Amino acid sequence: MTALDDLAGELIVSCQPLPDDPDDPMRDPYVQARVAAAAVRGGAAGIRANGPADVTAIRAAVPVPVIGLYKAGSADVFITPTAAHALEVAAAGAQVVAVDATDRPRPDGRTFADTVRALRAHSDALVLADVSTVAEALAAVDAGADAVATTLSGYTSPGRRPDGPDLDLLARLVGLLPVPVLAEGRYRDAGQISRAFAAGAHAVVVGNAVTSPLWITRRLVTAVARHG
Repeated sequence: MTALDDLAGELIVSCQPLPDDPDDPMRDPYVQARVAAAAVRGGAAGIRANGPADVTAIRAAVPVPVIGLYKAGSADVFITPTAAHALEVAAAGAQVVAVDATDRPRPDGRTFADTVRALRAHSDALVLADVSTVAEALAAVDAGADAVATTLSGYTSPGRRPDGPDLDLLARLVGLLPVPVLAEGRYRDAGQISRAFAAGAHAVVVGNAVTSPLWITRRLVTAVARHG
């Protein structure tokens, strides 16, 4: 049994401060560990967390698998952008490391496959490929990814970002890939989660809608502004 087996048919909660707001009061490993503990108490079977400090704190606070990543830099690829970042997250205790597996240039000039090889050589962590297209998912599996997530759908192309999840991409990947496919990216309510599992998702990741008071409040305040 692996951490991915433990997550089959389950909800994963992403516990992260907002990446585009350095003053988010939730930006603290202790706080994120408490949020993670509350999510697990509520029924989450896994946690997704950003950065070695948060991963270490959350691993100490919860008994469920932790998917670790490392958001770094200002380049297009900033989710675990290098092999060095991936190894830091694995060393912090993440059983699964999430890595940007899109076809965009990486800041160190290396490839997603290089990161997979580094993790295989120096850790026992599984590799989760965050993708935005079918082609990227297929390439990630060829490179050795243990699972794929739809995390980056809608975030890599110009134009307005969709408000809801990409269930079509999820269904296509489930039909094509020999590895688990995680539904992630703008999942915000029970109906969307149910539709993801109906489409064949191995697990579903929900983030800001559960764990970010700042994001939730900003979203609700837009209704106040419209009313006024």
